[in-house]
Amino acid sequence: MDSFLIILLGIVLVIAAANDFRFRKIPNLLTYPTMIAALAYHGMNGGFEGLLFSAKGLGLGMAILILPYLLGGMGAGDAKLMGAVGAILGPKGVFVAFLFTAIIGGIYGLTLLLAKPGYVRSFMKRWGTALKTLIWVGQFIYIPPTKDQKKPRLSYGVVIALGTICSVVWRLSGHGFPI
Repeated sequence: MDSFLIILLGIVLVIAAANDFRFRKIPNLLTYPTMIAALAYHGMNGGFEGLLFSAKGLGLGMAILILPYLLGGMGAGDAKLMGAVGAILGPKGVFVAFLFTAIIGGIYGLTLLLAKPGYVRSFMKRWGTALKTLIWVGQFIYIPPTKDQKKPRLSYGVVIALGTICSVVWRLSGHGFPI
């Protein structure tokens, strides 16, 4: 992988992670120019094939996180950041970055849940009641948490940054992509 792309990716990921952690937002002013720069770079250096490589990565990166965004599990900035990562790394690279991101995200999310006293117990109790209602009445009724019980907020931009960095380090260390 070209050193320009590694530097660009590193800068983008650090800025995105810092913004997401501090402001809970990944700015379009970061993601869109990154997508354009990656598409242009790959297009200039690889011609139509390079442009197609970058476009496929962009599309796959956004497609991977569009459903969680539509279901309210994360922000649009997270999906656009993964798209920008895909524009730089290509389809195979963004998929591997996503795998690392998913593992780190699972650990991070579980840690946040366990660190929040009583949240897991309350969550299990609410979903247990909803399941019993489904079984006995035949209707699923969602029971939201109480107003004073906020769900833990996960800064997924930080997770995307860590997962992507791990995938790039894995690749650069000579392991290649595991798929």
